[in-house]
Amino acid sequence: MTDYDPDVLVAGETLIDFLPETPGPLSSVEAFSRRAGGAPANVAVGLARLDATPWFWTRVGADPFGDHLAETLAGHGVPDRFVERDTDAKTALAFVSHDDDADREFTFYRDGTADTRVEPGAIPDETLDAVEWVYVGGVMLAAEPGRTATLDLAERAAARDCTVVFDPNARPELWTSASEFADLAAEMLGRADVVKATRDDLREAGIEAETPSALARAVCERGPHTVLLTLGESGAFAFATDDAPWGPDETSHSGYEVDPADTTGAGDAFTAGALAALASDDAVPASEGASPLAGALEFANAVAAVTTTAAGAMTALPTREEVRAFRDSR
Repeated sequence: MTDYDPDVLVAGETLIDFLPETPGPLSSVEAFSRRAGGAPANVAVGLARLDATPWFWTRVGADPFGDHLAETLAGHGVPDRFVERDTDAKTALAFVSHDDDADREFTFYRDGTADTRVEPGAIPDETLDAVEWVYVGGVMLAAEPGRTATLDLAERAAARDCTVVFDPNARPELWTSASEFADLAAEMLGRADVVKATRDDLREAGIEAETPSALARAVCERGPHTVLLTLGESGAFAFATDDAPWGPDETSHSGYEVDPADTTGAGDAFTAGALAALASDDAVPASEGASPLAGALEFANAVAAVTTTAAGAMTALPTREEVRAFRDSR
């Protein structure tokens, strides 16, 4: 238990990322380093690092990898109340490969692993009544019973007026077909208030448009009131309808120039930064006159930029002070 009441609940997978020591296809890599990972786990730790510690609902094996992940989460200050241990399943693994530009691809070992085995109803209604934000990711929709548990959580959270945040996090190798992912993504979009995504995520979900504005509007037509689009080297774009609590808005930020060492987890860092800015009572630094959504976009881009300058996902996540120092140096 904690001596505070988190405003955010993050739900989803925690796994081991094996990062290559050299770029190139997985078949040519001879050595890897072990890192804690999983998009929701990265978001949870990112929030904790930014002084917005959430609850985190996840499940890992009662094996050495699970021990490492549980210890890592605890070491970053993430409460263990909803960190489940599975005595009948192993911890999920993901092997990462990098090209010369530090972009990455994943190969998952996630068949029947602990993270797929979360059960509906594990988060009590009392917890959902106490939080204001619930974040879920698309990877949890790829296998049962985690799929049903995730959809159930989002539905119950929405019924209790939580702001539901969805990151499709498309990983085609986890799905039997593109249409299966698109159908489930559409179901989640109908439950979500805020969507954070890339163009590739939305393309896999069957949503395409020529401009970021048109793409965001197409997403909002499916239910959400706010869309945060990460655009790689072009920065990020945000759009909100009249239903958004921060008001209608359309804004972009070009990002920050850095020399990337590893882009793994940059999108998750962005999500943590945006959530920390939008959900926290403490204002984050923003350009003079920036709207709440524009300020959140600036801050999220800075968190993501700092993360890419070091290897690993969780290990590279910055504190609020480090983000402030980074921005002051620009």
